[in-house]
Amino acid sequence: MIPPVSFLEMTLLEKTSRIIITDSGGVQKESHFFRKPCIVLRKETEWVELVKNGTTMLADADPALITAAFKFYTDKASRLDYPGFYGDGKTSDFVLKEILMMFE
Repeated sequence: MIPPVSFLEMTLLEKTSRIIITDSGGVQKESHFFRKPCIVLRKETEWVELVKNGTTMLADADPALITAAFKFYTDKASRLDYPGFYGDGKTSDFVLKEILMMFE
């Protein structure tokens, strides 16, 4: 547990973590971008595709579920797959090229 951090600090923490534990929907999705397993401290999530993919687990506030998910990800993290559900990260390049072509 740490005090609140800035967006840039949070991004660095996510990028350099081994496992992310959160109740934030945004951080759940960011965990996928950073290829980090995520334990969600909620009963449900809007990112059901991440749970189905196995890179996110719902644990609510249940210590046994949190511990089990942590142990699972500690053992299996290197074998998880992070498909491009949300694109390839190159949308801004595509949009810029399209705009520039309009001015040619």
